[in-house]
Amino acid sequence: MKKFTPFLCTALAVGSLNAQTLIQAYKNRADLVSQPNITANLQDFSNLGVKTTGSVNNANTLAWIKGKYTSYGYSASQITEDPFTFGSTSSKNLVITKTGTVYPNKYVIICGHYDTITGPGTNDNGSGTSVILEVARILKDIPTEYSIKFIHFSGEEQGLYGSSHYANSVAYQSGIKKLDIKLIFNLDQVGGQLGNVNSKIICEKDTGGQSGNNAASKTVTDQLAACTTLYSPLQTSISNAYSSDYMPFEQKGYVITGFYEYTRSYNEHTVDDTFANVDPVYVFKVAKAAVGAMQHFATASSTVTAASAAREKPLQTSEPVKMYPNPVKNILTVEVPDSNTKPFSVEITNLAGKSVLKEENNTQVNVSGLSNGVYFCTVKTENTSVTRKIIIE
Repeated sequence: MKKFTPFLCTALAVGSLNAQTLIQAYKNRADLVSQPNITANLQDFSNLGVKTTGSVNNANTLAWIKGKYTSYGYSASQITEDPFTFGSTSSKNLVITKTGTVYPNKYVIICGHYDTITGPGTNDNGSGTSVILEVARILKDIPTEYSIKFIHFSGEEQGLYGSSHYANSVAYQSGIKKLDIKLIFNLDQVGGQLGNVNSKIICEKDTGGQSGNNAASKTVTDQLAACTTLYSPLQTSISNAYSSDYMPFEQKGYVITGFYEYTRSYNEHTVDDTFANVDPVYVFKVAKAAVGAMQHFATASSTVTAASAAREKPLQTSEPVKMYPNPVKNILTVEVPDSNTKPFSVEITNLAGKSVLKEENNTQVNVSGLSNGVYFCTVKTENTSVTRKIIIE
C-alpha cells in the first residue's frame, strides 16, 4: 500500500535500549540469510504476474507461498488458509504457526501482503513476502519462548480486507481479544529502487488510534531499530505507521511496528514494479534485520551448543572475497582466499535471475561477451557464498 509518511527523526538505536545488546547466536542466524534465496524469491514472485485479489494469479501466489513453507519442513497442521470475502470477491490469507516453548498462547506476528494492483508488485509487496519467507526458513527449528505466526495477507490493496478480517474475526471477536498478541511486525515495500542509495530502513511506530498502545509501540519500534543496527548493516529512521496491514490490529488495541523503505522507489501500483527495478541486496539486508528482530521479539534461544553451532554455522565472511575492477570492461578479477588449494565457482546472473556466465576455479573471468548493464556476481567455496552487484561497461 502506498504510504505518504513524514520522516520524524533518525534512530541511533542506543541509550534507551540498554537491555538489547548483540547476542552471538542471534547474529549467527541473521548471517544465515541467503542472497540467492532472496533473489530467487523476488524473481519467482515477479514471474507470477499481477496478483489482483480474487484472481487466478492471486490464488497461484498463495499456493507458491504455501509450497515454500512445506519445503522448509512446516507441517500441514501448522499451515492454515484463512478465507474471507468482500463484495463479490473471495480470497485467502495464509497463516503459519510456530509454537513457543514458554508462552505457547502468546503470539508475535510477522506479516505482509501478497496481493498487487498493477504490475507484478515485486517491491509492493514481493519484497516483504520474500523477507518473511527467509525469516520462517531460518527460525523453523529455533526454539522461541513466544509463539510466532507468519501471516501473508491478501486484499490489502483494495482496503486492508484480509488483515481486517483476521483482526476482527479471528484475533478479536465480539468485543473480546481471542488471541493474546505480543506485537504485530508488518513488512510492506522494503525493496528499494535499483540504483538508489539504499542504506537505511524506516521503523514505523503507532501514533494514533487507541492512544493506550502508543507508548508500547514506541518501545518495540525502538527495539526494532536497535536490532536492525545490531544484526544488519542498515541505518534506521523512525516514522509513523500508516495505511498497511497492521492498522486493523492497531484499531483493536494491539501493539504494532513495521518496516518500510527509506528512499522511496515510487514504482508501487505501476507496471514498473518489476524484478528489474527492485534492489535484491537491500532486501537481503532487510531480511538480516528482520531475523535479528524476530529472535528478540519472540525470545529465541541464545545458546550456541556444539551441535547448534554446526547446524547454524553462518556463511564465513572473515576471509574477504574481492571482485574488481567495478565497473569492469573485459576481465573481472576474483580474489578468493586459498584459491590455489580450495575449489570455488563464479556465477554471474542478470537482473532477471538468469545465469549468463559460470566458471570454476578461475580468478580471471572474461566478461567481454556480456552486454553492458548491472549484474550479480556470486562466488562460492565450500563454506562461503558472497554475492555482489557489478557493472559491466
